Amino acid sequence: MENQLAKSTEERTFQYQDSLPSLPVPSLDESLKKYLDAVKPFANEEEYKQTEEIVKKFQNGIGEKLHQKLLERAKGKRNWLEEWWLNVAYLDVRIPSQLNVNFGGPAAHSEHYWPPKEGTQLERGCITLWHNLNYWQLLKMEKLAVHKIGNIPLDMNQFRMLFSTCKVPGISRDSIISYFRTESEGHTPSHIAVLCRGRVFVFDVMHEGCMMTPPELLRQLTFIQKKCHSEPDGPGVAALTSEERTRWAEAREYLISLDPKNLTILEKIQSSLLVFSLDDASPQVTPEDYSEVTTLVLTGDPTVRWGDKSYNFISFSNGLFGCNCDHAPYDAMVMVDICHYVDQKIFENEGRWKGSEKVRGNIPLPEELVFTVDHKVLDAISQAKEQYLKQGSDLQIVTYAFKSFGKMQTKKKKLHPDTFIQLALQLAYYRLHGCPGSCYETAMTRAYYHGRTETVRSCTLEAVEWCQTMQDPSASLHKRQQKMLQAFAKHGKMMKECSSGKGFDRHLLGLLLIAKEEGLPIPELFTDPIFSKSGGGGNFVLSTSLLGYTRVHGVVVPMIYRGYGFFYHIRDDRFVVACTAWKSCAETDAEKLVRMVFCCFHDMMQLMNTAQL
Repeated sequence: MENQLAKSTEERTFQYQDSLPSLPVPSLDESLKKYLDAVKPFANEEEYKQTEEIVKKFQNGIGEKLHQKLLERAKGKRNWLEEWWLNVAYLDVRIPSQLNVNFGGPAAHSEHYWPPKEGTQLERGCITLWHNLNYWQLLKMEKLAVHKIGNIPLDMNQFRMLFSTCKVPGISRDSIISYFRTESEGHTPSHIAVLCRGRVFVFDVMHEGCMMTPPELLRQLTFIQKKCHSEPDGPGVAALTSEERTRWAEAREYLISLDPKNLTILEKIQSSLLVFSLDDASPQVTPEDYSEVTTLVLTGDPTVRWGDKSYNFISFSNGLFGCNCDHAPYDAMVMVDICHYVDQKIFENEGRWKGSEKVRGNIPLPEELVFTVDHKVLDAISQAKEQYLKQGSDLQIVTYAFKSFGKMQTKKKKLHPDTFIQLALQLAYYRLHGCPGSCYETAMTRAYYHGRTETVRSCTLEAVEWCQTMQDPSASLHKRQQKMLQAFAKHGKMMKECSSGKGFDRHLLGLLLIAKEEGLPIPELFTDPIFSKSGGGGNFVLSTSLLGYTRVHGVVVPMIYRGYGFFYHIRDDRFVVACTAWKSCAETDAEKLVRMVFCCFHDMMQLMNTAQL
């Protein structure tokens, strides 16, 4: 009885899903006011007046009608944005998603028990894989703690998409298939796919109702590696997932038409818990510089990444690890959560397996999945590799740790560390480029049913005025500090509003999509040059996100060609930032931006230390 009682009072991972509030539709008046405020840094007086007129006309005319239609839509859906966002942001996008949409990052184990060391790939690989599988078990049994803000539960739906989930290419729109089920829902796949030297293997991680131990997983991985290292490489069909989406959809249809067995293989990979990538590369890493390993995680060998999988777990030859994930089914915080969990477990166990070394003798060996291919498929593979490697070699990735101070120091000065970094980035961009940089920062809307993200536009008028004051030699310390604190307050207010469903970017997107669905002309608001100049329509020069307060970090490519991707995590004693830019773009340099951001950190802290409050 006592046991039953303990069980029934325990929270289950997905238990609050049905009681979460619906995503609200903000007021049109408020959204347009916020929009006007956000475009101010990017318009001169005349342009701003013109934009004001366009907004007024929109509000009193077509805007109000579209807003009413949006309210109608919201009545019938718990999240009016969900389906639209998935399609517009991810599934309708035709550019290759493996490099342009996926996110990835290196594991943090190199900082403690697992520095790079040749010959440790499989020994470490089986331990870290085992911890990943334990997390899968927790999720399956709904024992993963519900995320909360205070006492408010957050939506956990995205966690269903971590395992056994895959994007499938379509001619004009992709789709997502998730095979994951909780224990109470029924059978869920329990095999993983292992990619090595252009070949594909699968094996079940459960045997006779028990999960395999690290020594048993090691036996499976050793079998695969030995086979691949003593025999010719496979065709590398996985590289096709790095292609332009329609081209990949056509190649996939052709593959299936060649041999129905190819479809069975594709479905095996799609339904696998995760893809374990055995990568022959040996990237360098230090606690100050993660650039090389981050670069290889995002742009490494396409024949051992299945770009459409929700989770590619990458194991490098020198015992470093990372992940590369499709962004469509979930946001980075899901991956941050599992990576943090695994890192903690490896740290707690001093990087070792402390259990039994016994290996059950009747475990079946891994099965190789051999695609039927012809010259047409092989040509498509080599073309895919060529375009992927060409684009990958153009990507500059810089990941450095700033170690002079971190969260503790900024908190002492009563400054929010996230805002501290955002404002340093604004100042760094202003100093390098001589103008404000339109900036997207992720805000989370998971307090609502199936909520994902909203845009915080960090480049505010207050931030720009502060940057100008910092660049004005005649401005007093007091004035500089005053302006900085005003910019801090504005950013904090926006973050709160966006997280509570009161942002304006997703609202405007909803109005635009209603107009398109109704076959109406695109409202002038969205064709006004200031709309895209300020970042509207996904045209942000700075694409940024805080990855949290753990050792986990990651990166994405810039949103636009002449922009930067800027991801960071915050620790007590340091900030770690990962910045991307395109090498072929003469205007941008990730290295310069990061160095300048670090200078700005010092300047801001000095300002707080020397100015009299």
